[in-house]
Amino acid sequence: MPAITPESARVFNDLVEINKTGAKGYQEAAEGVTDPQLKAELSRLSQQRAQFAAELEQQARQLGVEAPSQEGTIEGALTDAAAAVHRGWINLKSAITGQSDSAILGECETGDKVALEAYESALKAQSIPAQASSVIQKQHSEILAAKNQVTQWIASNR
Repeated sequence: MPAITPESARVFNDLVEINKTGAKGYQEAAEGVTDPQLKAELSRLSQQRAQFAAELEQQARQLGVEAPSQEGTIEGALTDAAAAVHRGWINLKSAITGQSDSAILGECETGDKVALEAYESALKAQSIPAQASSVIQKQHSEILAAKNQVTQWIASNR
């Protein structure tokens, strides 16, 4: 088994945080929209992100990566991206109050865009073992599909 580098540990910890934040953001979005079908889909995406975080945590444990401290992610390659995703989802909370479904979906789209950038950076990291890289690639593909679906919802809600 290849040694885990500090860079690969940061990648895992940051992606876990990104997905936990995304799960909370999608849940807040589901609570903020008025369309019942949209509520159900956003709740499903929230559950998906929670599952992604759990999968990444499991991969990290198998590879011997320590859990991040309670203070959040450590300095590293994706820390800025993780912080940007968090800020994007925080903006969602303020957008929900009195906003249209389209405005809420726009914040979801922004959160996913930044998450995708973090995943793309993670996939470029040379220190990620192949098995873990395949999990990250699969999740990236599913986040991309979700972002594309949100973009379609925005177009149909205008």
